[in-house]
Amino acid sequence: MLFSSIPFLYYFLPCVLILYFVVPKCLKNAVLLLSSLVFYAWGEPKYVLLMVASITLGYIFGLLIEAFRGTKLAKLFLILSVVTSIGLLGYFKYADFFISNFNAVTGLSVPLLKIALPIGISFYTFQILSYTVDVYRGEVPAQKNYITLAAYVALFPQLIAGPIVRYSDVAAQLESRTHNFSNVALGTRRFVIGLAKKIMIANALGELCDIFRASNDKSVLFYWLYAIAFTLHIYFDFSGYSDMAIGLGKIFGFDFLENFNYPYISGSITEFWRRWHMSLGSWFRDYVYIPLGGNRVSKARWFLNIFIVWMLTGFWHGAAWNFIVWGLFFAVLLIIEKLWLLKPLKKSKVLGHIYVMFFVIISFVIFNATNMKEAFTYIGGMFGAGGIPFASTEWLYYLRSYGVVIILGIIGATPLVKKLVTKAKEKPVVEKIINVLEPVVLVVLMVVMTAYLVDGSFNPFLYFRF
Repeated sequence: MLFSSIPFLYYFLPCVLILYFVVPKCLKNAVLLLSSLVFYAWGEPKYVLLMVASITLGYIFGLLIEAFRGTKLAKLFLILSVVTSIGLLGYFKYADFFISNFNAVTGLSVPLLKIALPIGISFYTFQILSYTVDVYRGEVPAQKNYITLAAYVALFPQLIAGPIVRYSDVAAQLESRTHNFSNVALGTRRFVIGLAKKIMIANALGELCDIFRASNDKSVLFYWLYAIAFTLHIYFDFSGYSDMAIGLGKIFGFDFLENFNYPYISGSITEFWRRWHMSLGSWFRDYVYIPLGGNRVSKARWFLNIFIVWMLTGFWHGAAWNFIVWGLFFAVLLIIEKLWLLKPLKKSKVLGHIYVMFFVIISFVIFNATNMKEAFTYIGGMFGAGGIPFASTEWLYYLRSYGVVIILGIIGATPLVKKLVTKAKEKPVVEKIINVLEPVVLVVLMVVMTAYLVDGSFNPFLYFRF
């Protein structure tokens, strides 16, 4: 079930909200768990059992780790927790990748398993892992109530595409959280803004990307138009989902951490990754990079740690070589920055921004390719390889057709609008006008977006693939 769908917006969500706010406090987590299981089962009922099995294992291992804390058995149970969680993720997400590469290397023909990827498995696996690791470290107590832990892992607002919510960040809220009109209003506003980013910008740019792929009239400028469109598409698609997840969390009394902070205004790749998919970046930092030794090791080992983390970051996104190359691409850039570029980049924000956007755009061409051959073809096309024309009739037509959306996307990817509104609110009269108009604008947006959805336009969530 998609957040940006009629069944979710006008059937599922209203029913859940009514039930959630009607039941007493002691049953609210149970309602969230039940509704989350229904939400997940909507698309693939059989994989609910997999998620429940993963939660149950995490629950049992958490209790065992705490019961034997300070002994070798605690470490054994942690290892078993990691192995089972990674094992399930590896089997369902990566088995065919390894079999395909084994066949390519050996010349054998081991049949592929052709297993469907359970939606959200990458996210809820990392949440279970962070829980058991934090219990082992003594940072949080093991959760004794199965329903409470299951509600945390299965929580439908962030189940499918994040952000990755750590148990330690919401442990207190799972036991007791505040519900009031102010939180509902703030959450609703955030949700509607995220929905608008998804439907009105991401979907339109996704259509343009599909049009480019199907085109037989490609040119250098058309390749660049595609690359820029996809760079904006993935941002608005994923950050829009995160906005909706954070908004829904707020309505239900949870304060989820931010996942994006205007990454396209960054002046370095280092800064970019402090602003992009922040929950994933911090997860790899705390559970992989620092345990490997971080930067408190020899320079050679430090670089190896960076390569390991970024290879895993890429591989987490998908079982294909282009994702691994995408991760390693950033590893190389980050190492170059740490050795030579960070200081020069700080001297010129304009050059730093151009540099960041150039390499980010190239990286997302690699990210969205079906394989590395296509990635090289597309990057080559952006620089005129193969004698393709510089411009084409199609490029000009689609630039005119989607130019307004691209401009809106570029503006929306910066804090410009937010700053203007904040500045305007400094005047009491203007603030009152904005406060009156805001609900009207949100209602109008919902009407317009409903019309889009009823029309049945392009509406997939990109990160469902991962």
